[in-house]
Amino acid sequence: MNASDKINLEVYKLFVRVVSKAETIEAMGDQLSQLMVGALGVKGAALYILDPEKERLTLLASAGLSNDYTQKGPLLVDPNVRLRANREPVIVSDVQKSPQLQYPEAAKAEGVQAMVSCPVTMRGKIIGALRLYHFERWEVSSGDLDFLDMLTRQIGMALMYFRIVRAVTEIKETVDDIHPVWL
Repeated sequence: MNASDKINLEVYKLFVRVVSKAETIEAMGDQLSQLMVGALGVKGAALYILDPEKERLTLLASAGLSNDYTQKGPLLVDPNVRLRANREPVIVSDVQKSPQLQYPEAAKAEGVQAMVSCPVTMRGKIIGALRLYHFERWEVSSGDLDFLDMLTRQIGMALMYFRIVRAVTEIKETVDDIHPVWL
């Protein structure tokens, strides 16, 4: 582990336990974002889900960020989001010098100095984003990026699992409703 790494194997295990043991998608998002803030010593963390119809990210959960910041406006998705280059993490080491932010004034007012946005993917498709916000400049290590990549893949599988469970539950309830009438 490099001295600049924030994530080691023990911290990563904590993250994976939260993702794998959560009973609901909301609980997973809440617990994971809170754990990330505490374990990494960052200002905030947020998990977003892609709304493909509106072409924007919708907040699932956050920790360490004000309501004003998390509700600053829609996080629009680049129309070219399917390009391979957009499937890589976006690292903004100093928000004051970056043209990449959609809401730079809101980040400044919130006290955010650096941001890392990692795409959450499932089967090659972007289905969300995990964002970490830091109160100081942050040069993210390659080791941390590797751990974040593995974590976002785990999150992607968990999100798909929760969607499948929700669909199966709805089908079961529908069948249970019509069962006495038709069967």
